[in-house]
Order: sequence, then C-alpha cells, then structure tokens
Amino acid sequence: MKLFFLPLIMFILFFVSGCLSRGVASAEEYYSIGMAYFELGKWEEAEKWLSRARFVDKTKNASEYNLGRIDFELGRYEDAAKKFEAILKKDPQNAMALKAAAFARLKNEEFDKAETHYKKLLVMVPESADDGYNYALLLYASKKYPEAEEVLSRYEFALKDSADSLLLLARTQWKQNKVEAMDNYDKWLANNSDPKVSYEYGQVLEGAGFFARAIEQYRETLNSLPQNSTDPKRSDLRFTIAKLFFVADGENPEGLTELRAAITDGYSDMDVLRELAADERVSEANRNEILALITETEQAAAKAEKEAAEAEAAEAAGEEVQSEAESEEDLEGSADSPQE
Repeated sequence: MKLFFLPLIMFILFFVSGCLSRGVASAEEYYSIGMAYFELGKWEEAEKWLSRARFVDKTKNASEYNLGRIDFELGRYEDAAKKFEAILKKDPQNAMALKAAAFARLKNEEFDKAETHYKKLLVMVPESADDGYNYALLLYASKKYPEAEEVLSRYEFALKDSADSLLLLARTQWKQNKVEAMDNYDKWLANNSDPKVSYEYGQVLEGAGFFARAIEQYRETLNSLPQNSTDPKRSDLRFTIAKLFFVADGENPEGLTELRAAITDGYSDMDVLRELAADERVSEANRNEILALITETEQAAAKAEKEAAEAEAAEAAGEEVQSEAESEEDLEGSADSPQE
C-alpha cells in the first residue's frame, strides 16, 4: 500500500473508533469519514457514510453533491444528474452543481437537457473555457455546427492553448464547408499527430477542390498508418487516392495502380466501384479498366468461396467417415468381449 494513503487510513480509523467509544457520531463526522473513503476511491464505503450525512441540513448539500460524484465515477450518469439537479432546485446559482449536472447529462447523451444546463452555466460563468468547450462539443454532437463555432470563438485564448478546442473548431468549420477549416487543420497538425485527423484534412482539401494537395495529404496519412488500422482503413485510403486520380488526373496511371493496391489491401465495395465507373468525369479507358477489375475481383471472390465450401464439405465428409470407423471399432470390441 502506498504511504500516501496512510494518513487517510489513520484518519478514518481515528474517527470511527472515536465515534464507537462515544456511541454516537455527528453528521460532520459521517461526512468526514465518507470523504476520506472517497479520496481513497472506495466508493461503496464512501457512499454508505455520505448517505448518513445527507439527512442533516448542515451536510446535506455537500453530501448530495459528492454522492452524485460517486454515481458519476461508477458510470451511473442518470443518478448523478438527478442528485446534482436536486441541489439546483434549492440553490439555482450553485455553479458547481450546474456544471456537474450538465456534464452528467452530456455523458448520458441527453443532449437537450445538457444544452439547457450549459446555456445557464455560461451565463453564470462566461469566462469558463472548459465549460465552453464541453458546450460546443455538445452542439457539435447535435449537428448544430454554426452554434458550436460561435461558442468556441468566444475563447480565442483557449484556441491557442488547447489542441482539443482548435480541432473541434476545425471540424465544425469543415461540416459547414468553410475554407477556414483548412488553416485550422493545418495549425493542429503542425503540433499534433493523428492519422484520422490527417485523413480529415485530406477530405477538407478535396472538398475545396485542391486535389493535388489532397492526394499529397492522403499519401502522408497512408505512410503514417499502422497496417492494422481500422479508422481509417488502408484500403479505403488507397481507394480515395485512386478515385481522385481518376476524376482529376485521368491520364495518370497511378490511379489504376492505387486501385489495384486498394483491392489487394481488402477493398471490396463493388457497388462504389461501379458508381466510380459511371462517373462522367472518368475517362472511357479508365472506366473499362475499373469494370474489368470489378469482374476480376468478383470472379476471384466467387472462386475462393467455392473452394472454401468444398474444403468445408470435404472436412465434414472426413469427420463422418472417421466417426463411422470409430463406431465399427466399438461394435467389434463389444463382439470380442467375453460373455459372463
């Protein structure tokens, strides 16, 4: 046990033994014992003592608040929110309880209730960049992109110091097809690294019509991507690069090279490939190549499926033969056994 916890343990033992010797404990003592267990992360014990302290007015609000924190720590977000909101009914100006209620509702994905709390909170504490970020995150999740951008713009100092805020701003602008998103993604990637964000930046560039820069960004992402990546997948990235070549630079043979590589890496959405082949921006020569690849891929998949089915049938037949042979051996063994 770490020495750091020894004073807390001694404190608990002292209080409990003192209470037992007197035969009674005050609400303040219940509260102190509960908070000592809280600091140790012993939620069940903390909950037990704080529940006793909540029935006395002097420690009621503090106990209720910390019982809500325990609920939150244990993932009981609905219960946590209700406890924080119970405090707010008696004390509407309690910023700590309002902040906790807003975050609990956000974690419980009750976005409307969380939004109501955050609106009140930012009126009460307008300088809180952390609460502003959480509110903007909520608005983003609710697809209220202009509102999210407006909230983030109130905290320019946070955008300089917080990578999370800057990235959220870039994403809200991307969802609105704003060119400012390019600059903010570029700023974020100058000091941070994440293949998913790098891929998003490529999509922003592509959406803005900067195809050469988008291809460059996608390739940079691909080079940094682990082989087992699922978000994004290597095959999806290669297909995206191939598609851009076919649409924006049809004479470049790299489009077909990247498409073959995408299929080799596991790309298998033939419907999307057919849509690409039907795109009027794709040249006839490339269209024919794409359709030929679709046929080749589907034939290979059908062949593999057939071989797998045959192998499975052969294995099942072998197991049946083995089972019959074992049954015959058992019968022969029974016939050879001496009769009593």
